[in-house]
Formats: sequence, structure tokens, C-alpha cells
Amino acid sequence: MSRSVDLNADMGESYGAWSKGDDAALLDIVTSANIACGFHAGDWDVMAETMAQAVAKGVGIGAHPGFPDLHGFGRQRMGFSHASLGNLVRYQIGAAQAMARAAGGEVRHLKLHGALANMCSEDEAMARACYSAAMSVAPDLIVMVLAGTAQQRAAEALGCKIACEIFADRAYNDDATLVDRALPGAVIHDPAIAAPRIADMVEAGAIIAESGARIPTRIDTICLHGDTPTAVQIAGSVRDELQRRGLELRMFD
Repeated sequence: MSRSVDLNADMGESYGAWSKGDDAALLDIVTSANIACGFHAGDWDVMAETMAQAVAKGVGIGAHPGFPDLHGFGRQRMGFSHASLGNLVRYQIGAAQAMARAAGGEVRHLKLHGALANMCSEDEAMARACYSAAMSVAPDLIVMVLAGTAQQRAAEALGCKIACEIFADRAYNDDATLVDRALPGAVIHDPAIAAPRIADMVEAGAIIAESGARIPTRIDTICLHGDTPTAVQIAGSVRDELQRRGLELRMFD
């Protein structure tokens, strides 16, 4: 079992006058940040501020592209050709790179958001379209994949550097995909449940599904969603439990 693991959070998801999540507090806990690129959430000012805070706190920066779906926060499924999907991803990576460099940092990883990520976890060809587009503009990016899904298979087939991700605040199906948010229990809000559950997965080297099924997997990073109301408490609880069990929190390579 690896004795270190990365802790990441989705952030930069405020927009104009609307504030979402406590990014400043999360950046004191996590080691990597997935920053929205203005399509499902975020805007140019939010991106700039979040990038600057991440650089100041030594947190790894990731581009977090999603569908052009501000109304649905990127969680509504949409249909695009693979060519258009590729351009969608390139466009958002470019914005993230510009903002990161202006803040004195660099984008080091890519993580798909919301419905785009879920669809790519089910459809290897769709995931390949997104990841090959990313590699065409930023070949050194580490691709953060939903462990054990079509995302991982697509990234491995393309020869990408990958970081395998599991979720602290989401329930799992037996095929390693996430339980639909519309179903009860899909999102875990209680830090006292999230922390030991995720530490058990890291120690087991496996995703533990709602059914109790164990899906062996490589685990490089643990995610929590910055828009979850108890996100900061979950992050702190997960950090403390991992450290209690002798694991170091460290940015993935």
C-alpha cells in the first residue's frame, strides 16, 4: 500500500455575484485544486483569484472543464460530436493555462467535470476524444481519471500520465461509476462517515461500492466537491483520518 496520497477538491465555481464554496479554507487542506474554466461555473475573475490563491499556498493546479451549462452547474447531460468535444476541452485548457501563468503557476493536471466526466466514465471513445484533445495542446498534463472506469482505460490507451481518483463524498456502483445524484445516499455529507470510509478504501487498495463489493484499483488521489455544504469539514476529517493511519498527504507526480 502506498504511504502517501493526494487530496483534491473542485473549486473556483463561484460566478459573478454568486458565491459557491469556501475555496480559501479548502486550499489550506488539499494538495491539488481542480479549477473551473468558465463553462459549467467560474468566470475570469474567479479563475484569476483561485489560481493566485493556489499558487500562494503551493497547491497543484488542474483545469476542470465541463459542459457549457451554467444553469445546471455542468450536471446536465449534453450531446456533442467528438470533434466538438475536443474543441470544448482545448478551449477551457487554454483559459486555465493563461490564468495560471499570469498568477505565476502552471496547470499540471486535467480533470473532467460533472456530466461530462460521468459520460466519459461510461464511454471510452468519448473519453479518448477529450483526452487526445487535451494532449494536443498540453502533452505533459497528468490526466486525473475516475479509477476503474472507461476514463482510465482511455487514458492508458493513449499513453497519458494518469492519476487515479476516488471520491470521499460520493457513493459507488458495482462497476466503479458514481451513484446518480438523483438517488438517495449518492452524496455523503457527514464527515464522520466520509473519513473512515475513504481511509478504508485507501488501505484496501479498492473502491468499496454501496453493495459492499470491492473493486481493486490504484488510488493516487481523493476528491471532494467544493460545493458540498460540509466540504471543508469533510476535507479536514479525511486529512486527519489518513494521517492518523500513517498516510502522508502529498501532491501526486
